[in-house]
Order: sequence, then structure tokens, then C-alpha cells
Amino acid sequence: MKQASHRISVRTHGKGLYEITGRIVEWLAKQGIREGLLTLFVQHTSASLVVQENADPDVVRDLKEFFARVAPDAASWYEHTIEGPDDMSAHIRSALTATSLSIPVSDGRPVLGTWQGVYLFEHRSAPHTRTVALHLIGE
Repeated sequence: MKQASHRISVRTHGKGLYEITGRIVEWLAKQGIREGLLTLFVQHTSASLVVQENADPDVVRDLKEFFARVAPDAASWYEHTIEGPDDMSAHIRSALTATSLSIPVSDGRPVLGTWQGVYLFEHRSAPHTRTVALHLIGE
């Protein structure tokens, strides 16, 4: 059994979904592990990871709109506002999604569906640099 780990930085320019599938595929191809399991973990409390459709940009737009309605910025009942009006809403959005993903690897590639992509979901309005830890185990 072999293992490999890596970190990727994702620069965001505010709220939105940033596809990182290509970077993951590129790294996997260099590892020499054909079959296994890839774990991804975002090291932040106001960003998350999602597997979503990457063919129609309307999906990304609709997801952003949905989360804006479910967890609006600057809600009057938020007590945690120390980092600004989008802080607590970002934490709620992160809690409703995932901070880690497990994706099977076969033939050295992530086993994703035809229209699936891996995205970093930025929940804050300001630009950030987010770190995603990758861990691969397999043969």
C-alpha cells in the first residue's frame, strides 16, 4: 500500500464555486497509484468542498443564489459578526456543505461522473487564498 499527500492553494475573488478538478487530476497522474481512495480536506471554516455539475454554468449560479437565500449575510439575529456581515453566513454555508470529500481512484483518475467536477466553495465576499489538503492511499 502506498500513500501520497499534497496541498493545493486556491485563490478566490469572493463568493463562488472554483473548480479544482483539473489540478486534482494532474496531481493524481504523477503519483503512480492506480487504484485507491483520495481524501480532500479544506482547512478553513468559511469555505467548503462540493462535487457538482461542471457542464452548465446555471448550476453554479443557482447554487450561489440558493445559499444566499438560506444563509443571508447580515441577518439581524446573528451574534457572531466580529469579522463582518458575511462571517456568520459563511460559517452556516460551510456547515451545510462539506469540509472533506472521499473520491475513489481507478486507473490513476478520480472516479467522477461525466458531468461532475470538484469545487472549492468560497463563502466569504473578500478574496482569500484557501488550502486544500489531498491524501491518496492505494496501489
